[in-house]
Amino acid sequence: MFYFDSSIIILIPALLVAIWAQYKVSSTFNKYSRYGSHNGYTGAQVARMLLDGSGLYDVPVELIPGKLSDHYDPSKRVMRLSQDVYYGNSVASIGVAAHETGHAIQHKNGYVPLIIRNSIVPVVNFGSNASWILLLAGFILGIRGLVNLGIILFTSVVLFQIITLPVELNASKRALRMLEGKNILYSGELSGARSVLSAAAMTYVAAILTSIANLLRLIYISRDRN
Repeated sequence: MFYFDSSIIILIPALLVAIWAQYKVSSTFNKYSRYGSHNGYTGAQVARMLLDGSGLYDVPVELIPGKLSDHYDPSKRVMRLSQDVYYGNSVASIGVAAHETGHAIQHKNGYVPLIIRNSIVPVVNFGSNASWILLLAGFILGIRGLVNLGIILFTSVVLFQIITLPVELNASKRALRMLEGKNILYSGELSGARSVLSAAAMTYVAAILTSIANLLRLIYISRDRN
């Protein structure tokens, strides 16, 4: 199988960063989950306050299963928070809830990187699945056209990851600004929320590095086989 040749070494640094990033976000969230906020608001309450304060009265805040599965769904205009965030009144829970509110505000304001990201989601969903099928078929059958098409489709995944980073960083910036401006968190608490959101941002950096490493490896294998 082409996937297990010596070129796997190209992926190792990115995979190590990804493992570290996942550990960092999990450990940082767990750490600041033990720090309750002075005001005692839950993540759901904070999300509701910030949404209403931005005129987004019609965006519901729903409970969703899973850990750190929190997200804003622009297609249905709904915010979904995991149990720890929804019911939690910790610095970590509030930071995550505010971050997702940042995405809702981006959507309302027509934040360009978010619009671009949302517009290419169908292509990325198709490309992430079809690319590997085409690559595998191309390498096995020796059809370079299929390999090239697979690489082109996988490139859409890399572009998606790159566009996602500024979207996430901007949402975190909005979140911290709102939490401070509305006195939901105070200075020491803001530092904790900032640490949680910074750790989360590293997972997106790791995703970019992993996607780029995969793309470079595929190009290398393609040229080597050719």
